[in-house]
Amino acid sequence: MHRSRLGQIVIDCNGDLERAAAFWAAALGHRASTLDDPQDAHYRQLDVEDDQPRILLQRVEHPSRVHLDIETDDVEAEVRRLESLGARRIAQVRTWWVMEAPTGHRFCVLRPQRPDFAERGGMRVD
Repeated sequence: MHRSRLGQIVIDCNGDLERAAAFWAAALGHRASTLDDPQDAHYRQLDVEDDQPRILLQRVEHPSRVHLDIETDDVEAEVRRLESLGARRIAQVRTWWVMEAPTGHRFCVLRPQRPDFAERGGMRVD
């Protein structure tokens, strides 16, 4: 058994990441900040409350869009569950999977991102 929940809303930005971060920070009323890991220089996050899904901005080469990240305590089990619902694996990136829903929407499955996952991690799945 594992658990999963909506972890992040990711705003994919093709263009000026700083300008996008400034816009979304002002629009949503949160401060934008950088991530600590130098490998994550193409990301900015909006500083939301710990019990809220994270909002992440990502500089991308493909057209701008929004995608969801599902956080889970067992990435492989969650990917298999989602495949049984009709999703398919697109690519593995570091420790997470990029998936595609039967509707054509891309999303990611990744390890817990928010500090309250151990206490409040979403639905239990067999």
